[in-house]
Amino acid sequence: MLDQEFERLYLRLRATYYRRMVNRIGTREGSLSATESFCVEIIYLLGTPTVSKFAQFLNISLPNAAYKINRLIDKGYVEKKISSEDHREIYLMVTPKFSNYYGLKNIDIAKMMENIHEKFSKQEIEQLESMVKKICKECFPDFKLSSSRN
Repeated sequence: MLDQEFERLYLRLRATYYRRMVNRIGTREGSLSATESFCVEIIYLLGTPTVSKFAQFLNISLPNAAYKINRLIDKGYVEKKISSEDHREIYLMVTPKFSNYYGLKNIDIAKMMENIHEKFSKQEIEQLESMVKKICKECFPDFKLSSSRN
């Protein structure tokens, strides 16, 4: 039952992610709400999207996107960069503050990868890598992350 096992893996990854995110969301000044956490992560995953690409990806209005972005800027997680080619175009970039925040999420993936390398043969790992690449390519052909996160 591949579908059940894949769903189990997916749910465990999500649960681990949410547990870590909830543990980081606090009441101290400058902490992120759940929605803000998702928004800044989307900006990170998209690379340096324009405001309109961010809004388009989330399927929200430009004013709504601008509000969310301004909250992230006020908290120090995102900054804007005006295009040198077209001064009307504004790119969004995450700050080092976000990188420090986001780095904690990679701990779970690193642990999982360590276990995979310990418990599976080189051939099994190569096969898994090949299958994951095919799944991403075939199941999500229109979903493009920034080039460093493909």
